[in-house]
Amino acid sequence: MYFAALLARTEDGWEASDTELDDVETLSDLTDLAREASVDEDTVLVYIEQEDAWFGVVRVDGEEDPRIYVSDASAAARSSYGEILLTDEMLGREPGAEDEIAALEELVDLDGTEDGEPEPTAPAADRDDDAPDPDAVPAGPIGELGVLADLGMSEKELLTLQTDALAEIAEAVGAAEVLESVR
Repeated sequence: MYFAALLARTEDGWEASDTELDDVETLSDLTDLAREASVDEDTVLVYIEQEDAWFGVVRVDGEEDPRIYVSDASAAARSSYGEILLTDEMLGREPGAEDEIAALEELVDLDGTEDGEPEPTAPAADRDDDAPDPDAVPAGPIGELGVLADLGMSEKELLTLQTDALAEIAEAVGAAEVLESVR
């Protein structure tokens, strides 16, 4: 089960709204959604949580690039909404490399076998089982730890959040009362 909320800072404090992510397919879509909720290009926080598995915070300040923190990258990678937050840059991958490889593999049979023929496997002695998988997603937190530091939540506090992280984040940034109105 997912929960998503927007916290938009205004001159009068914070405004909160729960939000549907059904039409959000990319980080750009999510950023646009946050900017639409912004008043005078002030800060908007987008909070996404998959119950007891992971949470993510996306901070959008005006036209700046979004700043992202994800509590558990490997858990988020198994989630459609989590995949939106885990950018190539965040994961240390060459941007678009995965798409290019997939497109090439569709065009050409790159494994050197005929259709229907099994792929050859390397003998156990020739395999490097200790080699890191370049597509592996690290377990644990990833992203910008200081995403909320100037709003009242330190990096250390962010790293220690477990259950009900949204309530603690809202409390730290001063939005607890408005958040309760949408939960």
